[in-house]
Amino acid sequence: MYITQKAFLTKLVERGVLTLVDAERIEIDSLHQSLPIYEYLLKQGVVKKDEVLRIQAEFFQVPFVDISITPTDPQALNFVPEAVARRYSIIPYAYDPKIETISIATADPLNLSLLDFLEKKTNKRVVFSLAYSADVIKTINTVYSHGGLSPEVKEALEEAGAAEQKIEDKADKTTLIKEAPIAKIVDTILEFAVKGRASDIHIEPEETKTRVRYRIDGILQEKLTLPRSIHDSLVSRIKILSEMKIDERRIPQDGRFGFKVGEEEIDLRISTLPTVHGEKVVMRLLKKTGGLPSLTELGLTGTQYKDLEEAISRPYGIILVTGPTGSGKTTTLYSILTKLNKPTVNIVTLEDPVEYQIPGINQVQINQQAGLTFSTGLRSFLRQDPNIILVGEIRDTETTQLAIQAALTGHLVFSTLHTNDAATAIPRLIDLGAEPFLISSVLNVSIAQRITRRICNSCKEWYEPTSEVQENIKQVLGPLLPTKYAKEPIRFARGKGCAECNFSGFLGRIAIFEVLKITPAINKMILQQASAKEIEGQSRKETMIIMKQDGYLKALEGITTIEEVLRVAEV
Repeated sequence: MYITQKAFLTKLVERGVLTLVDAERIEIDSLHQSLPIYEYLLKQGVVKKDEVLRIQAEFFQVPFVDISITPTDPQALNFVPEAVARRYSIIPYAYDPKIETISIATADPLNLSLLDFLEKKTNKRVVFSLAYSADVIKTINTVYSHGGLSPEVKEALEEAGAAEQKIEDKADKTTLIKEAPIAKIVDTILEFAVKGRASDIHIEPEETKTRVRYRIDGILQEKLTLPRSIHDSLVSRIKILSEMKIDERRIPQDGRFGFKVGEEEIDLRISTLPTVHGEKVVMRLLKKTGGLPSLTELGLTGTQYKDLEEAISRPYGIILVTGPTGSGKTTTLYSILTKLNKPTVNIVTLEDPVEYQIPGINQVQINQQAGLTFSTGLRSFLRQDPNIILVGEIRDTETTQLAIQAALTGHLVFSTLHTNDAATAIPRLIDLGAEPFLISSVLNVSIAQRITRRICNSCKEWYEPTSEVQENIKQVLGPLLPTKYAKEPIRFARGKGCAECNFSGFLGRIAIFEVLKITPAINKMILQQASAKEIEGQSRKETMIIMKQDGYLKALEGITTIEEVLRVAEV
């Protein structure tokens, strides 16, 4: 089917992707180069790849699929051998067993002779979806190679299917759990998580399939779909490893087990949750090997690092780290404790759960059933002659008062709070029953943080943002803007995407911080019960860098992107 230049460009103008002036210029330029309009647009990069392909798919009246982010179903791969996929540049990515239909991604969805050939070869109905040709080739290299998830899972699924057929009696179904195929699938899912630097694995049942998602650099990515028929066996295998009750499916359960990939030891925290389609499993991966990052590696520099170092060098007081779940508070606290860990100091921690085990530190796990809570544990800690105490979280009045009491009696206390910024920690403590005069006596520093993704150094490129963005940067940073930008334009970095970063443009993470130092002026405001906004305003006058500013400075250095900073720090 031939798509006229005019019709294609009109669609882009209607959607606000191009202006009428740009469309006319592009039409003339593409005619001069004798290129179809969609080829010209993809080559020039004038319009986003997705926009071009979506409109092309509309004209072709076929579905569009971004195969670079769509997980491939090992069952679908079973129907098309690697040689056929490579020869015709196609990738089978989904299979619906109810209607026996295979979805196949291709850059040539109107090739009816290929469609006919595949339907005869697979004996199934085939549906073509339009995909970007370069993405199809990359996906073929990933899913058919042994570096990806699919080949091992595909083989294991074949074995599991054979094993299931042998088991006629329903009572014997439990033997399948211990069979090699299911164990192999679990091992492959875990190995891929370790190699892919994932922090969490989500195994989620749906009506017709089970999807496996990985949290990599803080973002959930769907990497695999499995047949719904093996979900219960998969969950039971994980429960056996975690020492949970395999016959209890009505209530949530928690467990843990260890796993080793090469020299790397991983501790896994497992949580199951009953959903309408079955039990969902989330596995948190905690590395036992590799050590903890230093404070500078986490992203603390300049005056922020100096203010924190000054606060932790005092013999007593409270240091608070604030932020939402998953913002790296525990890692920051562990890095501080590692720095303070000396034979002359007694450090005790009370955590829920103990995430990393640090030699030389007495770590205690909360046990609600046995009556060991943050408040009861903290009470006993004071009889253990500690110098430094870490309380996992301040969440009630009793723990707040005990933490303040411990700081007043000469201990250095670290803890976390769930607040959005550093200044809000003070009204939150008052809210939890702390007296303002006691807070002003013991609080050394309040830190807020978020985690952003690092730009991949292998595919980093620099670009000049729009004048509006440049103005916004100057306005937010004010006097913090490096002086060189008074004469030259602001430049940012971004990742183009390469094999090193799995074509995401990001590799690794870095935190952005704000460190609120308790100065005499802030102390006075605490006593007057000033609002968080007033405290923040005073701190900024006293050179405090807020999170957004810290993020913008890291974006100017080419460490992260401006979009990442706005994603986590725009409040």
